[in-house]
Amino acid sequence: MIFYFSGTGNSYHTARMLAEGLGDHMVNLAEAAKAGNYTYTLKPGEKLGFVFPVYSWAPPKAVEDFIKNLELYYADDIYTYAVCTCGDSAGETMSILEGCLQENGLSLDSGFSVVMPDNYVVMFRVDSPEEQRKKWQHADEVIQLILRAVKLEKRDFFRVKKGRGSFVKSNIINPLFRRFATKTDAFYPTVNCIGCGLCAQVCTSGCITMAAGVPVWEEDHCNMCLACLHRCPQHAIQYGKKTVKKGRYLHPDYQKGPQS
Repeated sequence: MIFYFSGTGNSYHTARMLAEGLGDHMVNLAEAAKAGNYTYTLKPGEKLGFVFPVYSWAPPKAVEDFIKNLELYYADDIYTYAVCTCGDSAGETMSILEGCLQENGLSLDSGFSVVMPDNYVVMFRVDSPEEQRKKWQHADEVIQLILRAVKLEKRDFFRVKKGRGSFVKSNIINPLFRRFATKTDAFYPTVNCIGCGLCAQVCTSGCITMAAGVPVWEEDHCNMCLACLHRCPQHAIQYGKKTVKKGRYLHPDYQKGPQS
């Protein structure tokens, strides 16, 4: 069973490749959390995987919260692994995730990071199409290596690109990010909005509602995944002035259409 979280498709693609290679099935943990579905049963011999993006050098808070509420039933010792997708480095993401699992009585046998095109256009510009293609190709090669390690059930096996200053980034910068950079008051739809409601449909936290044909963001539980902004078919969603002249990003798996 693979629990995944994805805003623009990087982690969805990673989870899909792993699921296909393992003959496993995927659970969208954001949708599961919104529905209050936290109870699952693992079949004998079934592996437990978590796939998610890195947000400011840590797992998304939604992923941490889901794991803390997760109620698993299983008969045998389970092999647990995690894969995080990141723009450059993951910091102490895997250590933080391991702590969450331990709080729930679970251990982490292996962990991996996969570099993907960055999509946090609040601060950065998206990669060029050529850079994106190169990263996608290299990522797929890395995922195949991860798949091999998971099939072999390698334990105490971690291949994570932490980067420099990982402790400071994950333990000081990330709490500041969660406190100050996840507010929704800067989101707004432009005149190009056609009221299709896709932004509300793909919102990983369920904090977008449609009012009079336009999206409205609640303030208290945004994941800052930017799915609403990147997946808008009209490029009609902005975050203050920071995203006006910047591109949008979707992994090819998400360019095919909305994913549940």
